[in-house]
Amino acid sequence: MKKYLLFVAIAFSGGLAALGGARLLGWNHASVQWSNEKTPQTHFANYTPGSGSAPMVADFTFAAEKSLPVVVHIASSMRVKQRGGGFQGFDFQDLPEPFRQFFGPNGSPDMRRNDGGDQIEQGTGSGVVISPDGYIVTNNHVVRDADELTVTLNDKREFKAKVIGTDPSTDLALVKIDASDLPFMHLANSDNIKVGEWVVAVGNPFNLSGTVTAGIVSAKGRDIHIVQDKAPIESFIQTDAVVNPGNSGGALVNLNGDLIGINTAIASPTGVFAGYAFAIPSNLVGKVIEDLRQYGVVQRGYLGIIIRDQPKSKEEDWKPGIHVDSLAENSAAAAAGVHVGDLITKIDGQAISASPELLEIVGKHRPGDRLMLTVQRGGSERNIAVVLKNRQGNTDVVKKPDEGAILSSLGADFQTLDQKEAKALGIRGGVKITSLSAGKLANQTDIREGFIVIKVNNQPVASVEELGSMLQNAKGGIMLEGIYPGNPEQVYYYAFGL
Repeated sequence: MKKYLLFVAIAFSGGLAALGGARLLGWNHASVQWSNEKTPQTHFANYTPGSGSAPMVADFTFAAEKSLPVVVHIASSMRVKQRGGGFQGFDFQDLPEPFRQFFGPNGSPDMRRNDGGDQIEQGTGSGVVISPDGYIVTNNHVVRDADELTVTLNDKREFKAKVIGTDPSTDLALVKIDASDLPFMHLANSDNIKVGEWVVAVGNPFNLSGTVTAGIVSAKGRDIHIVQDKAPIESFIQTDAVVNPGNSGGALVNLNGDLIGINTAIASPTGVFAGYAFAIPSNLVGKVIEDLRQYGVVQRGYLGIIIRDQPKSKEEDWKPGIHVDSLAENSAAAAAGVHVGDLITKIDGQAISASPELLEIVGKHRPGDRLMLTVQRGGSERNIAVVLKNRQGNTDVVKKPDEGAILSSLGADFQTLDQKEAKALGIRGGVKITSLSAGKLANQTDIREGFIVIKVNNQPVASVEELGSMLQNAKGGIMLEGIYPGNPEQVYYYAFGL
């Protein structure tokens, strides 16, 4: 019996020793488990702020539900003239009776009658309701040259729309429908969005109403050279949310369903989405539509400088900023003391490194607004306060002229011909076309820069003011008669419809 108890005591002592050794080696019941004892713990892949868990899987339903009722379909109809006989876009029936002879057998050989009638060209786009009383923001290229606009709401109601104002520099337009108590979209602060942030695009691609796509912000401050204007402002939000033809003017929203941009363009070799889309930032949108609503024309402030990004140089000499290449006469920057060669590094304390950033910041201000420029000059830094001016070189409110609106629709800049040049060409006077952009002249004729208008509908014209007045009072077809400086003996005729 004693021998048996001795064996038990020895066995018990050995067990205790083994357990103690295991603990010393770090083996305990909390860290050692059999692989088939139980499955590992699992968790849902959601994210609660501050929880330290994995990031959430984005949910776009709230943004979609909030955005769909305020994004509209816009159909534009434009009367396009039959082209033929050197008279692009002109309908013989629109020509005033005394001038129809020019299209007949006894008229100019360059002018031929066109009895083909009108063609109706239709386009579609999108828009965003920004007030309960029917104001809608869209792209200028959606409504440009349209004779009629039809807006279809998400609930399928249709309205005829009126263009309140357009801004070719940013490719934005403001239209209005006669409606009330409409749901509308709030504008977010686009300066706060970050690369990598989720966004949702809402619009009407390929006439498919109420289409929602999602992606992320892939870049900011993009300049893609697509806006056709003398002073384009491009600082696009780049996104990989799918955008296709028909999405123009639609909404780019954050996950709260607030507007951060107006979808405008895509980068594509085929004309359909190929990975990148571009939207006008909401902060710029808000400023433009406020001006269009209040004044009918954008109140845009100008620094009056020609800028360029910093040239390639030695790495040790490189500094972020924008070089002042030259200064316009009577410019706001020159008056404030900015010099050619200055490097602008900040505006109102915000660092800038590329021209789109500068254009966007300045584009959000009006004549008379004060900006503080931080510039590098001669190795030292200084701050210069600049009071922005309008294109006329002052800080007055720019009014929307009736005659100016007609001239603007032609897509050309005009200059009264000085008497010295008129005498050299053997004419009494006229109006020269100094530049051409998108508009009625480019769309409906093959007129070229440099053309001098001598007569409008067979009536002599000697100044830009006279030209505007004649067009303001004209109806139907317009016939321009004139010459080119290089060949003053040859008279040219161009006809178009207002």
